[in-house]
Amino acid sequence: MNIKALIAKLHLLERQVLPVLDRFSYLSDIARATGLKEVQVMRALQWLQNKKIITLTSEIKEFIELDINGKKYLKDGLPERRLLNALKKGELTIKQATDKAKLTKEELNICLGILRQKAAIFITKNKELVIKLLDQGKKLLEKETIEERFLKKEFPVGIESLKPEEKLAFENLRKRKKILKINKKKIKKCQLTELGKQILESGIEITDIMDRLTPEMLKTGKWREKKFRPYDIAVNVPAIYPGKLQHYRAFLDEVRQKFLSLGFTEMTGPIVETDFWDMDVLYMPQFHSARDIHQAYYIKDPEYGKLDEKLINRVKQAHENGFNTGSKGWQYKFDVKRTHRLLLRTQGTACSARMLASKDLKIPGKYFGINRCFRYDVIDATHLPDFTQIEGIVVEEGLNLRHLFGLLKLIAKEFADAEEVKIVPGYFPFTEPSAELFAKHPELGWIELGGAGIFRPEVTKPLGVNVPVIAWGLGIDRIAMFKLGIKDIRKLYSHDLEFLRKSKLP
Repeated sequence: MNIKALIAKLHLLERQVLPVLDRFSYLSDIARATGLKEVQVMRALQWLQNKKIITLTSEIKEFIELDINGKKYLKDGLPERRLLNALKKGELTIKQATDKAKLTKEELNICLGILRQKAAIFITKNKELVIKLLDQGKKLLEKETIEERFLKKEFPVGIESLKPEEKLAFENLRKRKKILKINKKKIKKCQLTELGKQILESGIEITDIMDRLTPEMLKTGKWREKKFRPYDIAVNVPAIYPGKLQHYRAFLDEVRQKFLSLGFTEMTGPIVETDFWDMDVLYMPQFHSARDIHQAYYIKDPEYGKLDEKLINRVKQAHENGFNTGSKGWQYKFDVKRTHRLLLRTQGTACSARMLASKDLKIPGKYFGINRCFRYDVIDATHLPDFTQIEGIVVEEGLNLRHLFGLLKLIAKEFADAEEVKIVPGYFPFTEPSAELFAKHPELGWIELGGAGIFRPEVTKPLGVNVPVIAWGLGIDRIAMFKLGIKDIRKLYSHDLEFLRKSKLP
């Protein structure tokens, strides 16, 4: 590396700081040696580190500072000093000594103990307790104690810098209430690299080097007389993290935009649903084990919701006898009270059912929804108890299974960037035929993305729809894992700032 060229690029602050780094390592010491403010020194050190001239490290150190009583005693004197001064003219009763030395009861007890231990006073009892000053006490009046000298130090003081006598004073004062307090601080320390040592050996000149060209220089022509510091475009500068959308939020916005651009209309529904819209209207029998996989969270209060009784009656007939669809239904007694139960939505398909029953439904029509769903589940790299599901329906005369397969492959490729896709037979009470979509993750292997199928007449006819409806419900969380290169589904909702800064957007 060209040392002279590197020196020419140094900022004035760097030129002021660098010459003292062979003698001082700590930020505060460097600031005192250069006469710069600590913030200026820190800025210069960071620039020098970026140029690999120094290395910066942090150390946790303990510092002593004066507490409330410490500041008071520095001004008014320690309680034992005030008591000694009060006894100069002769012995005093406890009450007289307390008043004259302006001591609290706690301070009196402490300083009596300290002075008796030093053989400075003697306490006798006549009618009242009387304090008498001894010869050792008179000697103490003539000199400062180590504790008094310690209080006059320039705080904060590093514990490791204390001399033996100061350590003794520190330990004595530390035992007393609110005289000293210990704080931990992170201290910056720098060390010259081999490159830094070479630069110092070459010599640093603190010259009047300009960092910027001003309008005044251009007007007067003085720029010709100035020496400008060249820009270092190769220096490793600190990373800047501008504001951006959360990575999963950005992905969902992109998914929404793509569906809208394909001519789909977005549909929504409430998070707190009834059993009716979540399962019953989808021809899931109330007694069937297929409901077990939904593992719903039921609401405690209120327990039941309101529904259209005419619509309930048509769905009830579909379950009991097939509702003129050619089916015999499930042939059981439909529980009308149970269908009113409230729960947290377990599947986005509830929104599809609401759309099919809506007056806003258009035939032909294409609809999609991005919906939050909830199911009790064991948390691992690919499962969460609350998840986002993307689901949709296409309503049109003449639709068949090939249309559905083509749509599923398009979704897997477009939204998950999946290279390998497979569609296998599946079972859902509300679709026939039914299928499941899988895509191969580069590290996790084959992952189920969701289910799909053609709605059964027992679902569509009670809702007033007499044309084929193809439907799908996919775990958009898992699709996002493909797109964002994430191995653990929990990272989609991470609060880790470092991870969020480095996460890629779709």
